[in-house]
Amino acid sequence: MGVWLVGFAFLMIVAAASFADDVVALKTGPGQVEPSETMSAYLRRLARSALARREVAYEQLKTPEQISAYQQRMREFFLSQLGPLPDKTPLEARVVGRLGRDGYCIEKIIYESQPGVLVTALLYLPMSEPPYPAVLVPCGHSQNGKAADAYQRACILLATNGMAAFCYDPIGQGERYQLLDADGQPRFAATTEHTLVGVGSILLGTNTAGYRIWDGMRAIDYLVARPDIDPERIGCTGISGGGTLTSYLTALDGRIACAAPGCYLTTLGRLIETIGPQDAEQNIHGQIAYGMDHADYVIMAGPRPTLLLAATRDFFDIEGTWQTFRQAKRIYTRLGYPERVELTEADADHGFSKPLRQSMVRWMRRWLLGKDEPIVEPDLEILTDEQLRCSPRGQVMLMPGARSVFDLNVELDRRFSRDRARVWGAAAGSDALEQVRRIARIARLEDLPEPEVKVGGAVRRNGYRIEKLLLSPEARVPLSALVFEPSAPDDQTHLYLHGAGYDAAAGAGGPIEKLVLQGHRVLAVDLSGIGQGGGEDEQSEWQEYFGPDYNEVALAYLLDRSYLGMRAEDVLVCARFLAGYRAAEKPNRVHLIAVGQVGPPALHAAALEPQLFASLRLEETLVSWSRLVNAPAAKNQLVNVVHAALRVYDLPDLLATLSQGMVVVVNPFDPAGGSVGPGG
Repeated sequence: MGVWLVGFAFLMIVAAASFADDVVALKTGPGQVEPSETMSAYLRRLARSALARREVAYEQLKTPEQISAYQQRMREFFLSQLGPLPDKTPLEARVVGRLGRDGYCIEKIIYESQPGVLVTALLYLPMSEPPYPAVLVPCGHSQNGKAADAYQRACILLATNGMAAFCYDPIGQGERYQLLDADGQPRFAATTEHTLVGVGSILLGTNTAGYRIWDGMRAIDYLVARPDIDPERIGCTGISGGGTLTSYLTALDGRIACAAPGCYLTTLGRLIETIGPQDAEQNIHGQIAYGMDHADYVIMAGPRPTLLLAATRDFFDIEGTWQTFRQAKRIYTRLGYPERVELTEADADHGFSKPLRQSMVRWMRRWLLGKDEPIVEPDLEILTDEQLRCSPRGQVMLMPGARSVFDLNVELDRRFSRDRARVWGAAAGSDALEQVRRIARIARLEDLPEPEVKVGGAVRRNGYRIEKLLLSPEARVPLSALVFEPSAPDDQTHLYLHGAGYDAAAGAGGPIEKLVLQGHRVLAVDLSGIGQGGGEDEQSEWQEYFGPDYNEVALAYLLDRSYLGMRAEDVLVCARFLAGYRAAEKPNRVHLIAVGQVGPPALHAAALEPQLFASLRLEETLVSWSRLVNAPAAKNQLVNVVHAALRVYDLPDLLATLSQGMVVVVNPFDPAGGSVGPGG
């Protein structure tokens, strides 16, 4: 493939403190956006425009026929972004224990949503005569899942008011943590594990939400197959992450007769202006670009009865919740059923508070039992996690034959590898690269505008000078750049990119200076969201695994933008600029060097526009997405994943397109640890 793997470590970078502040190129003037906020501001601007277009489309929904067509279009889009849902397989459900309580009983159940994918659940049954209505209760982000205090109280209240309640553990919670340590204990918090699942899922063109939704749909399959449950009277309720799943399931599964999603629904506009995008299953690929907002989950369910449960002091913005309710109310009214959508706002914090539980049960009784009267929650006895445990050792992944969703991702990647082999066979050529361009959302070089260039002065050092530049691609984030100009330059030019920003390599004695003192001109650039234009690092598990720019990466994903693709376009614009920079009779030959997380964007740029580059050097960078799918706990790789890429290509496929001797790979990053041989 023309790739040399160099087995020596790259020179240690001089500490950033040695890189003088006088060569910082990107400055903030009065009234201007801070450099660290430029990418966020750019993406929020795109989001506002897309959401404004969605508002225009919403306002056109006047008739039942128009609304029906809109609902169908939204469902089709939603399902397409999840990836194909699995085939239904035997549930292999078994009751593994029973608990008799005062006025109700609990059955402990394990079922398989897919072969080997074990789901632990509790079925709270009334003491009245069956068949019962049943309410599915997906859990929010509680560490102990179905055993959480608020979920026990909600389920008991349902059961003592004549309705069965089926509460199951989501992946990454309760008894269903997917990644355990050597002692059989969870390695990560729920949201971290959900988003680690999302990293591989994105590459495969699926979503953590798909696994979560399928667990819920199979839970409904289990309920409707029981003779003591009335299949025509199924409800659904949940809070926070459970509110997310209630919204999703009600939108997509018509067997749900009524719903009460809580402490989740707001608007995407308010979400991105407040707390930002949340964990992986709450971000559906391209939904902002397509025009699918939170209100659309309720609209898709219409006119089935839906009660929005809200908290005044929720971190999911309450003003957005009321906006979503108003939009849903208008649609339900146009369908002739205004009474079927309502909102309860509790003067409380985020969570399944007592007022919301009481309101939910009253709503379920109204629509599932035909009774409408106030509900008062009494004092209830809450059981321990141990008392409610379904699996023998407290975690399903310790049971024989258990498969994790990470295992399912690996299996899916193996299946797609055969498709990739066909795409990149002996006859692979421009068509394969065009698919790469389409999937990664990378424009052709000729379609990328020349950047506006601002010169910010110069600094002299021994043997060379540094010129400060600001390169501003049209309507995009300005890129801070430095030109290192030798006293006697030769004909070699280098475009130097570093995942930690150019100040990590531009200090006296650093790798850039070594090139310059050999007579080579160097353009060092901070790509979008990197260096001075990047976010601030924090000490947290979330930042460690998903990076300081998670909100921006997730927002780009919602906008159907590839962060990698945007950075690859930055590389192309900068390389073309350097090719013409102070060129005399012919363009400069551009040697591209990429260190760390900027390696994949640089590889894409070189593979798609190879005529622009004399060589490519990749240092300490990821060279295989397939390896990433097989290493679920890899750190800070979300920024370089591309939705559905592994259905068509992997990074070694791009390396193989470059000419013999053009590429050098130094210390390739292996997300699983260990060495990486030729081929990635």
